[in-house]
Amino acid sequence: MRRRIGRDLTVRLILAFITTRLDYCNSVLAGLPQITLALLQRVQNATARLIFELRGCEHVTLSLIQLHWLPVRWRIYFKLCTIMHAVHTGRCPTYLQEIVHTVSSTTAHPGLRSAMSTDYVVPQLHTKFGERAFSYAGPVAWNSLPVHVREEIDFYRFKRLLKTHTFSLAYNVY
Repeated sequence: MRRRIGRDLTVRLILAFITTRLDYCNSVLAGLPQITLALLQRVQNATARLIFELRGCEHVTLSLIQLHWLPVRWRIYFKLCTIMHAVHTGRCPTYLQEIVHTVSSTTAHPGLRSAMSTDYVVPQLHTKFGERAFSYAGPVAWNSLPVHVREEIDFYRFKRLLKTHTFSLAYNVY
């Protein structure tokens, strides 16, 4: 069937039916073990193989790069960062703003350099399970971004910078 409908329509169908499912609420998958995420990655790899008509034994990394798709692990990171951008710019529900705090809001000494930073407080945890919470995973992802990406206010420019940054981390291309 793939040969009859062509590559463009195949990509559209995959984006509509499969990729949207991989992206739906994927920020809740933050902190999962790599073995669990590998199952979702296999789905993404299978879709790339379908688009490019690759055999099961062929590598799909170049296909994912050509499609400009981030691996599942980095898609989760991307989603966490976009949610944190909404928190940072005040464009999110109040319950999200209440669970993460900037370093500057908790600094007792307003004259310190940390009072001017855009970092968020990463809570101290005693379990690996706690690292899956947004209050931990969100600030960790946000604080790992370069300053020029974090300082971007416009959401669409932020997403473009974030995609470029995440793509370079995922594939070591730039």
